[in-house]
Amino acid sequence: MTLSAEASLDAVIFDLDGTLVDTAPEFISVIQGLRKRHELPLLREETIRQTVTNGAAALVSLALGITNENSEFEHHREQFLLEYERALGKEAVVYPGLRELINRLGEKQIPWGVATNKFRRYAEPLMTALNFSPAAQCLITPTEVTHPKPDPESVLLSCENLGGHPSRCVYVGDHKRDIEAGNAAGCQTIAAAYGYVEPGVDPRDWQADYLAESSEELSQLLMRMI
Repeated sequence: MTLSAEASLDAVIFDLDGTLVDTAPEFISVIQGLRKRHELPLLREETIRQTVTNGAAALVSLALGITNENSEFEHHREQFLLEYERALGKEAVVYPGLRELINRLGEKQIPWGVATNKFRRYAEPLMTALNFSPAAQCLITPTEVTHPKPDPESVLLSCENLGGHPSRCVYVGDHKRDIEAGNAAGCQTIAAAYGYVEPGVDPRDWQADYLAESSEELSQLLMRMI
């Protein structure tokens, strides 16, 4: 699925963690702090980074070596989320080249947004702290949909909010569920291979229309498309 050389995109939609923003430093800080309090040795940062994509429950399991069957698991998960909420926006960084890309989208008057499985409680203050210019014209989280990714609902709602036809919109993500959602919505899709990809997983198997090995490559690719 490609646009003609003369055509431009209606909109660009990003996944959040591991695609638009590197949030792993904040998760790493929280998890290592949790390990210290429980007198456990620190983990390799790369091990934490590779687990971010699987959410809070997986991170708590990694941090404390317990499963959700543990009677204290929910308590630890809530504590983890409270600490993460306090850390929001303090260490997260936009991936290289993507602020420049968003500036260019603004110059071209192409709207952009975010469709994420991160709950609004965390996604909205993070986006505010990062202070994009222009700001995202939509932020779709599980709060706004019935079915999160890999269901296409959040991507389709993003296209609707941004005033774009799905076939003329691009969705970018760093997980198979992102590409499945984008493809099912009828969007062009880009796999962000630089993101939080688990060991042994090959983003080339996700059936995205394009693959970006780095955020700079993603920026260059989208610059050509707009």
